[in-house]
Amino acid sequence: MSDKVVISTDFGQKIEATAPIIISASRSTDIPAFYAKWFFNRLAIGYCVWYNPFNQQPMYISFERCRAIVFWTKNPKPILPYLHELDERDIHYYFQVTLNDYVREEFEPNVASIESRIGTFKELSNMIGKERVIWRFDPLIVTKEITPRELLTRIWNIGNKLKGYTDKLVFSFVDVKAYRKVQNNLVKETGFFTKEDVESAELNEIQRKEVIEGLVKIREAWKAEGWNLTIATCAEEVDLEKYGIEHNRCIDGELMKRIFSEDEDFVYYLHTLKWPERDMFGQLPPLPVKKKNIKDTGQRKVCGCMVSKDIGMYNTCRHFCVYCYANTSKESVMKNATKHNDESESIIGQTMI
Repeated sequence: MSDKVVISTDFGQKIEATAPIIISASRSTDIPAFYAKWFFNRLAIGYCVWYNPFNQQPMYISFERCRAIVFWTKNPKPILPYLHELDERDIHYYFQVTLNDYVREEFEPNVASIESRIGTFKELSNMIGKERVIWRFDPLIVTKEITPRELLTRIWNIGNKLKGYTDKLVFSFVDVKAYRKVQNNLVKETGFFTKEDVESAELNEIQRKEVIEGLVKIREAWKAEGWNLTIATCAEEVDLEKYGIEHNRCIDGELMKRIFSEDEDFVYYLHTLKWPERDMFGQLPPLPVKKKNIKDTGQRKVCGCMVSKDIGMYNTCRHFCVYCYANTSKESVMKNATKHNDESESIIGQTMI
């Protein structure tokens, strides 16, 4: 949910901008890894520009009313020196950090080593608290070599090094059939699939069951060692409640109520999508018994995220992950990289006026 405000652009124009309360940064690209300086430049200026991927029309996004930011990243290292600026502005934030192991397969050709990524994960967790750093092993992909057991082994090995540094693991199953660009990249950029068998990257029902049951065993083993890790799926229709596996919400109002509970006005907003009106004594009204539906209707039906505004752009993430739905090709990403300027309004350069 957001309201409109009038901003002055870098070119001196007065333009109406949307002013979201919660910003997603980003489902479409890795802003912490590649665009941290740009992001904090725009935060200081007060707005950025996002292009609609379907019609290329610009949308002006003001930071004036921003109260929280959710970051997605495979490498938070470049953004760490800037986080104090969010603290100084009283803007809340937390991270979704994807930490996979597809090193041998080179499915994520431009990410750091596993040991380096684990070290950065721990550094971030120590800085802001484990409850604000969510571990994602996402998506789960199979090949002839990557069996369900092998996936579980890789999750186990990474998790054993993250004990005490996060409270949650989120996973999903790779979705190949729904995305032609994913099919193309898996065939073009790897030696594991052909056009005829690329859909075999998706786990079948038997393989999914093996992974789910294995994750339950892993969780119980960690619990016996004192690590009470929550496991959740991202945007999966299947109900795994009987396994104690939740449906995740990446933009999670309930999580934010808990970890930012000292901000009473924000908690009220998260419950109602309205800012509270305090009485003459400065007291907040009680939270309504009935919670407002805060789902982001702009996301997929199975997505549980609450309303926010994403500021990332497709075809701008230089990790070049072969399973990514947000990149059409390496060539399109590199073309956009030549347009990027840390001082520009948008990730892909200045807005044409």
